[in-house]
Amino acid sequence: MSTQKGFKFKKLAGISALALFACGAAQADTWRYAHEEYEGDVQDVFAYKFKEYIEDNSDHQLKIYRFGELGESDDIMEQTQAGILNFVNQSPGFTGSLIPEAQIFFIPYLMPTDMKDVVSFFRESTAINEKFPALYADKGLELLQMYPEGEFVVTLDEPITTPEELKNKKVRVMTNPLLSETYSAFGATPTPLPWGEVYGALQTNMIQGQENPIFWIESGGLYEVSPNLVFTGHGWFTTAMMANQDFYNGLSDEDKQLVQKASDYAFEEILEHIDGLAERSLEKITSSSDEVTVTRLNEEQIAAFRERAPQVEAKFIEMTGDSGKALLNTFKEDLKKVTN
Repeated sequence: MSTQKGFKFKKLAGISALALFACGAAQADTWRYAHEEYEGDVQDVFAYKFKEYIEDNSDHQLKIYRFGELGESDDIMEQTQAGILNFVNQSPGFTGSLIPEAQIFFIPYLMPTDMKDVVSFFRESTAINEKFPALYADKGLELLQMYPEGEFVVTLDEPITTPEELKNKKVRVMTNPLLSETYSAFGATPTPLPWGEVYGALQTNMIQGQENPIFWIESGGLYEVSPNLVFTGHGWFTTAMMANQDFYNGLSDEDKQLVQKASDYAFEEILEHIDGLAERSLEKITSSSDEVTVTRLNEEQIAAFRERAPQVEAKFIEMTGDSGKALLNTFKEDLKKVTN
């Protein structure tokens, strides 16, 4: 596999052409949607299900741009806020710099890891379905859907079972202050890197680890250069799909309803898609490489990591103030309802 999988693209030319198209066709019925992942990955499946519903139920067309075609996560968010893109799918890991409260998903051991509980939480959560839309709206974004992608899995240069064994290990994190706080609490040295540099950094030992859902570890070939998988049980990877708010507000009531129904349809389809996805991806990984090890921390081992979580929670409140504290309280109440 290439160390820069999916990275042979004409970024500037693509953006320029897209900008020209957007300026010349503001009222066109071809909408533009970018996400952060590769062909066949979770965000890509979601995008194409959204496209399917839009095109089956209207005369509109949807053009989808995958990871790298228009840049990385920061680039596609900027293009969405500028109105060049109509829709974007971006993880709160990146949105956290824009909306600090979105970092709540990176407080370790806050989210459950049981699939049934996770799905119930996303369906029923007041925090997600009522509080988050207002936070996104303040930044010119119409939040259409938040959905889970998969449990966090850490890959490393060697198996570990304790925070002490993470000491001095550089672990790649997204450009997210709270995620950095998490890995500092866990004993590692958090190292922010753009996604396009991760494979090469692992290959050259510039970093010794990273975290992602298992399907992304398989899709991106990370297990080839970071073969020791550690299931720490500390959370689920969450993502969000949104629209440029000016674009959305300018739609007819009929088209607003179409967009909402399309995002609901894609949400239901993606929940079906991720059911069993982790197991299938892990099977592909272990059958592809004899060097892969899989470590699932037991309850006693997890406890040693979990006891470090309160300092991350305190950091979240420090970063977000009263609004973040209120959101966290709502989050916890929502979780109690689905896990009890």
